[in-house]
Amino acid sequence: MTASKGPRACVIGAGSAGIAACAGLKGAGIDFDCYEKSDRVGGLWVFDNPSGVAAAYRTLSSNAPKGYMGYKDFPLSADLPAYPSHWDFARYFDDYARHFGLHEHIRFQTEVTHVSPVAGGGFEVSLADGRTEVYDYVLVANGHHWDARMPEPMFPGTFNGTLMHSRDYRDPVFMADKNVVVVGIGNSAVDIASEAAHLADNTYLSVRRGAHIMPKFLFGMAPPNWMLDSASYKPGRVVLGALVRLASGRAQDYGVPAPDHSFGGAHPTMSATIMDELRLGRIKPKPPIAELLGDKVRFVDGTVEDVDVIVCATGYRITFPFFDESYFSAPDNRVALYHRVIDPDRPGLFFIGLCQPLGAIQPLAELQGKWIGALLTGRCALPSTEEMRRGIEADQRWLRKRFINTTRHTVQVDHNHYVRALRREMRAGERRARRLEPGLNSSLRRLRLVSPQ
Repeated sequence: MTASKGPRACVIGAGSAGIAACAGLKGAGIDFDCYEKSDRVGGLWVFDNPSGVAAAYRTLSSNAPKGYMGYKDFPLSADLPAYPSHWDFARYFDDYARHFGLHEHIRFQTEVTHVSPVAGGGFEVSLADGRTEVYDYVLVANGHHWDARMPEPMFPGTFNGTLMHSRDYRDPVFMADKNVVVVGIGNSAVDIASEAAHLADNTYLSVRRGAHIMPKFLFGMAPPNWMLDSASYKPGRVVLGALVRLASGRAQDYGVPAPDHSFGGAHPTMSATIMDELRLGRIKPKPPIAELLGDKVRFVDGTVEDVDVIVCATGYRITFPFFDESYFSAPDNRVALYHRVIDPDRPGLFFIGLCQPLGAIQPLAELQGKWIGALLTGRCALPSTEEMRRGIEADQRWLRKRFINTTRHTVQVDHNHYVRALRREMRAGERRARRLEPGLNSSLRRLRLVSPQ
């Protein structure tokens, strides 16, 4: 065990959120180590990542235009396509880490196996190689798109073909001349179904709840930021929804269930191809699966189809394998944190990128990293524990009102509203820090993150 010589932080994960956390700490002058299971930065954007849990498939590109996807302090190159590929992002994240000198702090191929609080403050961090380190702070950036969630409950019956989760999908070649069912209507589901449609004998899209499908290009161009920003407000959502219907049509006109929510009431499904595949009949919509019958599938409408492959694009569980469940967990993917970062009852523990934005994680994680850096140096102070709890309750009320109630939307945020709220909190935190009694020891202020009561 290595004893801490001074205030130190541990960052778990070097994906797009983890490296933003590292940059925030380094910019604030905080001593830190980052542990990454893989041999490179980039997380889920790395194709065939050695970590074994990244979900990037060969043709993956971003779901939001590049104007939304970059860090503010290190913008994406202007010569990249409107929707950069995973290859583009893997290079971008590595360039970002090198630009800010982060590689020297990252311990690659080093998995964190257990984190537990230490009496009196701080955390004991156990590593897969048997080492144990002690840190004053832990920043969790292990991502929430890696622990595959299969349908719950699982389909009854037995299946003789290939049953898999979209996390393990890489290339459509294995679906050639097969009968394929893709379960879901999120971004991965429509991408995989569209690829299968060009190789498979039959492609079925099994949908439980309809979705508003937004094309990646409106009237020949990627939607500009101001147009997407308008979706932060109800009038803007109404207008944008009308434009989408005008430009692309409605999926329900081709057999997909009509959405049970207004445009913007759920995380959007973005696709450049799915509407054409539906119109051309290469993808056949189906209701949910009722039963597996060996080499056939029965759907809830009573129809039975020969099926060789089922791909379940049914989302992910939010899990933290290095925490005891009694210490911290996310039952039903529900996590209640102050500004999606801080648990008031667990001082010194922070979460980075644990949100699903209408927009992109990168700029939000970048701002979260800067906030944490300001807190740990004493430039910002938190409100009282009770005030943070009230803030969490207000945020949860907004979440229930703004988005439909599914496990996909438990950590949903509106990109623009969130950025404004966090910047307000940072300004308020600076004022709180200035009001702290001048004689308070600065290291005590950092470690306890104390604030005026």
